[in-house]
Amino acid sequence: MKRAIISVSDKTGVAEFARGLAEKGYEIISTGGTAALLREEGIPVLEAERVTGFPECLDGRVKTLHPLIHGGVLAVRDDPSHMETLEKLGIGEIDIICVNLYPFKDTVAKPNHTLGEAVENIDIGGPSLIRAGAKNYRYVTVVTDAGDYQAVLDTLDGGGAAELRFRLAAKAFQHTAAYDAYIAQYLAKAAGLEKFPDRLTLTFEKRQALRYGENSHQDAAYYAGADGGVCITAAEVLHGKELSYNNINDADGAIEAVLEFAEPCCVAVKHANPCAVATGRDSAEAYARAFAADPVSIFGGILAFNSVVTKECAEDIIKTFIEIVVAPEYTADALETLKTKKNLRILLLPQAAAAAEPQPVYKMVGGGLLAQDRDDLLLNERRAVTKTRPREEDTADLEFAMKVCKHVKSNAIVLAKDGCTVGIGGGCANRIWAARAAIERAGERANGAVMASDAFFPFGDVVQECAKAGVAAIIQPGGSLNDQLSIDACDECGIPMVFTGVRHFRH
Repeated sequence: MKRAIISVSDKTGVAEFARGLAEKGYEIISTGGTAALLREEGIPVLEAERVTGFPECLDGRVKTLHPLIHGGVLAVRDDPSHMETLEKLGIGEIDIICVNLYPFKDTVAKPNHTLGEAVENIDIGGPSLIRAGAKNYRYVTVVTDAGDYQAVLDTLDGGGAAELRFRLAAKAFQHTAAYDAYIAQYLAKAAGLEKFPDRLTLTFEKRQALRYGENSHQDAAYYAGADGGVCITAAEVLHGKELSYNNINDADGAIEAVLEFAEPCCVAVKHANPCAVATGRDSAEAYARAFAADPVSIFGGILAFNSVVTKECAEDIIKTFIEIVVAPEYTADALETLKTKKNLRILLLPQAAAAAEPQPVYKMVGGGLLAQDRDDLLLNERRAVTKTRPREEDTADLEFAMKVCKHVKSNAIVLAKDGCTVGIGGGCANRIWAARAAIERAGERANGAVMASDAFFPFGDVVQECAKAGVAAIIQPGGSLNDQLSIDACDECGIPMVFTGVRHFRH
């Protein structure tokens, strides 16, 4: 008689699967809650302890860890010595393993869980069975996903079983690898191990298949990591069609930027760069000012807010083409207004989901991965280095401009006035080009605005461009061997300059 072990934590569809196996002549071996469920469903079940001759013990920690189980899984069926051993030891073959694991991830996601609860949800017998069956995939079918139940039942009636077993074995090792990665990440953090270990274990779960990547000829998918927080993976789509690869990437950048601000703020992002940022008394004023800052680039852009989106704000938004709006809250009438735009994606991102601490940032490179701390420091100092000191009314704008500058691709220059960007130059091969681009974009609005730079000025040329445009003050990290050149240029032009001591490259 063919035999199957079924022992699952997630019992979705398992009764139907077991019934299908029983109808095809399989003997069902099971444990604990799964056995009880199958018995209630009228499906004949053989308890694992009746196979092993040994009772479950240690509060269920030991159930299937026994040679009479694992021998029946691991035996190579066309190896005569293996089969002789099974017969000699009275071990029956096991042909199907249907196992999924204790809900470790769900347990540690609970805000008040204890370390003890987490440890008790580290499955031992389950991964052992899965790995044993997957190793012996030529003879054993391993099912870890309820979505594969029907395919297994179907192949038992016809061909294709060998191909399916191989595919399911690969999925099984993915399943246990991800499970172990969750545990490793959790315990490493709990134990206070180094943040950048010799072996980095990360795992991600697929959220959705995407229509394409950055371009239509590129296949793509969207994955979420284990750690949450106020980030794009925590956002709930309330309205609109599925997010695209570029939507997700741009929305992520917009969210990071808007979280720099405590006061109501609107960040507009286009092609992964902020094109307009403004603060206001509420979301409506913040959006109106951001739109006025760059009404051309904002078309087809992404909007992120850090305050409730009101009906007044929504009525302004729908006057132009916007891809996505993301906010921590919407009034009911604002949501109704925004939904009149069929293809507008509306995302809800509650601030309450904030992570307790910033998570590392990872970036794929050819054949490897870069890891670093998140850039969560704005400045180390606020030191005026010129003879002329910034005006009191410019102090807030200097900080505002630097907050925006952190999120613009390097080389980055930001011009701002009264809590609103007036010109942004980013992603340029040299700083003078970025400065000229920002000044050109600002036009007459550059006169009286402040300028922020993500890195130091190696020459005095940027200062000269500022003087021509009427820039009122400059903030930059400092640290160049030629700092004195730009300080002298500022003194000659009467422009105050502030050093922060912190660079903000963004590549």
